[in-house]
Amino acid sequence: MKSLQLNNGASMPCIAIGSWVGTDPSAKELARASSWLLTALEAGYRHIDTAALYGTEGAVGEAVRQSGIPRKDLYITTKLPFHHTKRVRESLDKSLKRAGLDYFDLYLVHWPQVVVYKNNQPIPLDVDGSVMLDETCDFNDTWKEMEKVLASGKVKSIGVSNFSIKTLEQLLKTAKVIPAVLQIELHPYLAQNELLEWCKDKGITVVAYAATGYSIVREDPIIVTLAKKYNVTPTQIVLSWHIGRGTGLVAKSENASRQEENLKVIELHKVDARQIDALDKNRRLCVQPDRQGKVFGWTFDRLGWQEERVLETQAKL
Repeated sequence: MKSLQLNNGASMPCIAIGSWVGTDPSAKELARASSWLLTALEAGYRHIDTAALYGTEGAVGEAVRQSGIPRKDLYITTKLPFHHTKRVRESLDKSLKRAGLDYFDLYLVHWPQVVVYKNNQPIPLDVDGSVMLDETCDFNDTWKEMEKVLASGKVKSIGVSNFSIKTLEQLLKTAKVIPAVLQIELHPYLAQNELLEWCKDKGITVVAYAATGYSIVREDPIIVTLAKKYNVTPTQIVLSWHIGRGTGLVAKSENASRQEENLKVIELHKVDARQIDALDKNRRLCVQPDRQGKVFGWTFDRLGWQEERVLETQAKL
């Protein structure tokens, strides 16, 4: 599998199998995750993406052990939840314990928001239904703690998720370590061209989540036509577009045949890649504002995101 070299010299497989199973997964769903993660490893995936908020770190560790693949040959990404931003080391240790691993290859700050720690509730809500934010610190403070866990050796690289040029510029004012990776929603309807160029200039590798753009993108006439032209699936067309742009991606499937299929990327002709580029609508399909016009307590302006009208789809943590 093709890999991307990070700014610290580490090598990261460019396609990760995702492990998110919903905002409120059942115990059965979480228990079943290790089996389809194992089929992904057997299909050739060597990068698994998880997070403390997903509840699947244990399933990831179980799949790793069942696979028999040497740990050094695998790349595991997890994320710091936004209600643990004042307890980074403690949170990391619990993630490692849940997974049964000695280290993670990549540790991401999941969101730029700092949320109040209240009985370990992932998203504590105030009486008016708004997310309880902790304004006594910010992600610059969190990043200092991330740099400490990097120095401990318990993680090999650190990065951020759901940041923008605005929030990254603020982070870099105090950061001693430049983030190795930025993970963001990215697909043909949300091409993020300006952010990609900015990250390229700073040496930050971009990884796409919601990478296929769901059925709305896969069923776009341009994508369908190109899939017929290359005799592949619409999903393969979109994933190949990502790889051609030099980004990594997270592709989640529980189906063994589709897992194998998603690894078979192709090289798109430049004229065809430009057709996909032209589909950009700056439309978010995964994360959208709540009734108060905020995303986990922050406005689009504070996040550094452009205001837009989006479809009503379930937000991924």
